[in-house]
Amino acid sequence: MSKELHIIREQRSSRGGSRDQRTNRRIRAREVRVVGSDGGQLGVMPLEAALDLARTEGLDLVEISPMASPPVCKIMDYGKFKYEEKKKAAEAKRAQVTVLLKEVKLRPKTEEHDYEFKVRNMRRFIEDGNKAKVVIQFRGREITHKEQGTAILDDVAKDLKEVAIVEQPPRMEGRLMFMILAPTPKVAQKARELVRQAAVAAKREKPAGEKAAGEKPAGEKPAGKPAVAAAPAGETQGEQPQEAKPADTQPATP
Repeated sequence: MSKELHIIREQRSSRGGSRDQRTNRRIRAREVRVVGSDGGQLGVMPLEAALDLARTEGLDLVEISPMASPPVCKIMDYGKFKYEEKKKAAEAKRAQVTVLLKEVKLRPKTEEHDYEFKVRNMRRFIEDGNKAKVVIQFRGREITHKEQGTAILDDVAKDLKEVAIVEQPPRMEGRLMFMILAPTPKVAQKARELVRQAAVAAKREKPAGEKAAGEKPAGEKPAGKPAVAAAPAGETQGEQPQEAKPADTQPATP
């Protein structure tokens, strides 16, 4: 790489560098401790000498430990380093469990089948690593019988004790009584493991039939160009076959 091209690259890296990681000409120290591109220690040297080494390899000088005395810099491909960092962050984000809070409303006089249906849904939701907010809504004079709401919430907590713990005990807000259930540590760990396995599987497997850019599947012919039949024996290559004339369909004159 020529010196002029490397100077342009240094200027671009300087403009695009982050505040925490200085690169090339943005490094302010007069002397730096240099780590080579292979990880070897190259010792303490003036900044200009370190920049010359990086320029010789066609790479960047990146300040990786600015608080050290002298600052530690490494010779690397900064663009590739940032790309890999971004890729790792995306993979870590895919492996994270997003915890949702689902609100389930009940009434003091909820029917048994409706209660069981909602409890089953809460169980599945919590087993996925999420939380449930169980709300008892009082209407009219029902507010005078708060013990009915407390009894229902206690029943929910007992029915889901295998998968959930009470994160927030029952409390009142106006005409609403609610509690929050969270998955047990064992259930939460299982949900995180399933998400991690799904992320790893999605990373490894490729869609069926995936091809490289511009590559066509075997046997596929360009669109709009019909296949040409093999030439009959004895016909010279490149010779165009004669078009068959349509047969006379008029009936013979008696």
